Amino acid sequence: MKTRIISAIIMLAIVISAYLLGDIIWAMLVGMVGIMAYKEILDLKESHLNYPPYIKIIGLLCLLLLIYSKFDGYNLAFGVSYGAIAATIFLLLTPSIFLKKYTTKEAFFLIGIILFLGTIFNTFILLENINKLIPVYLIIITIVTDTFAMIIGNLIGRHQLTPISPKKTIEGALGGVIGGTIAASLFYINVINNLHPIQVIIMTITLSIIAQIGDLIFSKIKRENNIKDFSNLIPGHGGILDRLDSIIFTVLFYIIIINIF
Repeated sequence: MKTRIISAIIMLAIVISAYLLGDIIWAMLVGMVGIMAYKEILDLKESHLNYPPYIKIIGLLCLLLLIYSKFDGYNLAFGVSYGAIAATIFLLLTPSIFLKKYTTKEAFFLIGIILFLGTIFNTFILLENINKLIPVYLIIITIVTDTFAMIIGNLIGRHQLTPISPKKTIEGALGGVIGGTIAASLFYINVINNLHPIQVIIMTITLSIIAQIGDLIFSKIKRENNIKDFSNLIPGHGGILDRLDSIIFTVLFYIIIINIF
């Protein structure tokens, strides 16, 4: 427990410092986290064959291209550039013509990884550039949802939510949605205040549910690969993807919702 707390304090100090400094420092931190997340997925043993080193390097360069391609306010609706996506597809598919151990199946898996992580981490930078308070709102949703789900689940949880994560319960999930919605909605309405309260509540309920779905999806990935954590990078917490599982899908779905509202 002591190790877990110390690690959490160090992580918060790094993230908060970079976030307050903003711009280049925040973008650099996001890029480094993206690289570590990329490595964790490549280290999965059951999801794909081992990639040749130069394919991993090409994939890394494509990932950085996507993360840093475009992240100004005009790209909230359109996301990363089509040029970066096209380059990623071309650069990762073409080597499969010449390499026996690098099939089109493996190429498409790697392309999926790059597009997924590139979109996520590009959006992390984009949201910080648009409104520094939005990422805080999304983090409140994920943290409070997870905390209340655990507390309520331990107190009154009786019905299993899904076999993917046996300890999670329906009661805990509902408690997480209620707690996360109240805390994050109050923050948004009183601090950001650019949407009608009803819209904020609907959006927050949806994102709280999505946060839990994201957690379950990454639990499914770990179960399929017979691992407890994606890595041991963060003592007491596991890997980068173990910490970002909920926020990743919350950020993705926020982009969808904000274009509707």
